[in-house]
Amino acid sequence: MSEREREMVVGSPRELASMTTRRRFLRALGLGGTVVLLPSVFAACDDDDDLGGIGGAGTSDPVVLNLSNDIGILNYAFALEQLEAAFYEQVVNAATFQSTFASAAERELLTDLRNDEVVHREFYRRALGSAAIPNLRVDFGSALASRDSVLVNARTFEDLGVAAYNGAGRFLRNAQNLLVAGKIVSVEARHAAAIRDALDATGIAFGDLTSLIPFGADAATGRDGALAPARVLELADPFVTTPISIGTPPTV
Repeated sequence: MSEREREMVVGSPRELASMTTRRRFLRALGLGGTVVLLPSVFAACDDDDDLGGIGGAGTSDPVVLNLSNDIGILNYAFALEQLEAAFYEQVVNAATFQSTFASAAERELLTDLRNDEVVHREFYRRALGSAAIPNLRVDFGSALASRDSVLVNARTFEDLGVAAYNGAGRFLRNAQNLLVAGKIVSVEARHAAAIRDALDATGIAFGDLTSLIPFGADAATGRDGALAPARVLELADPFVTTPISIGTPPTV
């Protein structure tokens, strides 16, 4: 297959929602390809349409996750991608975005992260279809107050995402689901490294496993972070006002 065939371009929310596109999405990822969303998709998301823009209230009803099957594990990942996407959407769409981030390189980084997380979120929404959990309520409070607080919390969200995927991936039963999750977690890890570079100009912070010990990393052996779903939800809880609980725990 040529490189051109491995690149999938999505031009509208309707196209993203279609079954044909969903299959092409999985096929492109499975072959190591790329998925490109045109600006029209992000504009639609920002307008709070059916894709769940940042202005949506989200549900206040409790969400219970059944982690005994792949659908539940994917919904768990979907919940985390909702959190990350909403965070970067609020950062990038803020009226103070340019004044808070005077550096054009940092604005480009945060915009790229927004775009990636929206792709992740909407992929899970469409892949899960009617089995998807609803939009969640989020509240980032002082996390959006300044450049430093945005970057520090962005690092936390990315580290948490990596640890969540690493901790839950072993419970996925379908090989294709595991492959896609593996590709997404590699993107989250790159995000974490990029945020670390923005916070520390030395260029070596991305390899600091000591800072990842709270996320399950082992600096002595070089193992990356991995956390159980219950711990991940506990760490995400201050930012997600929709009550989320685990009804059925995962099993190997």
